[in-house]
Amino acid sequence: MEYLSLGTIVGSFGLDGTLKVFSTSTNEESRYQEGNIVLLFDEKTNQRMEYAVISYRPSGKFTYLKLKGINNPEDANSLKGNQVQVVKDRNDLKEGYFFYSDLKGCTIIDSDKKEYGIVKDVEEYPAQITLRISRKNGKDFFIPFVKEFILKVDIEAKQITVKIIEGML
Repeated sequence: MEYLSLGTIVGSFGLDGTLKVFSTSTNEESRYQEGNIVLLFDEKTNQRMEYAVISYRPSGKFTYLKLKGINNPEDANSLKGNQVQVVKDRNDLKEGYFFYSDLKGCTIIDSDKKEYGIVKDVEEYPAQITLRISRKNGKDFFIPFVKEFILKVDIEAKQITVKIIEGML
């Protein structure tokens, strides 16, 4: 089973056990609906705990998340560092869409099939999503994830066809 990380718990907020989460999700509204199940993953113990969402409130890069069974700051703070996850379900996606995590490991090619490297990471900046490309013999470079540069994404073949311009490499 694959999991999708929504963010990392950085502490508590208030006296009722609300979690303060550094968010990495772009689809919080549907993921944090009341009654939805989220998983808290502890990397140290490699264990996942299941919780039902009571409420959430986004605030910039943070999300304030209230979960059933976490009722005080001590319980919330004991979860600091855990990842908030959901089961990765491709049925949640509209046709032609994909998870950012699916882009990692894709080979970057141009329209002539010349290879430039592998997607190392997907980074979010205020202006746009950017792919960090790792090259075998050279420094990493970046490609903005916008239609001017991204010509085709083939998740099945793990390839992304791009337009390379002068100064990009």
